[in-house]
Amino acid sequence: MKLKDGFDSNYRYVLVAARRARQLSGGALPLVTTTARKPSKIAQEEIDAGKIQFTTTRKAEQPPVVEPPKTQENK
Repeated sequence: MKLKDGFDSNYRYVLVAARRARQLSGGALPLVTTTARKPSKIAQEEIDAGKIQFTTTRKAEQPPVVEPPKTQENK
């Protein structure tokens, strides 16, 4: 799968499309004119048309740096 424009990973694209498909199946109206019936396909078409925007709210946390305890020999 080729990386879509505007996405940093294919995984994020799938997450955004799945969330939008869930909204569509819950009753949200499509943002594009389409002949597709399945919410997942409609969500993909909306993303391709540039109608869906996403934001990230937090960065992944860095693992803590573990330092060995200081002893007489390590000083």
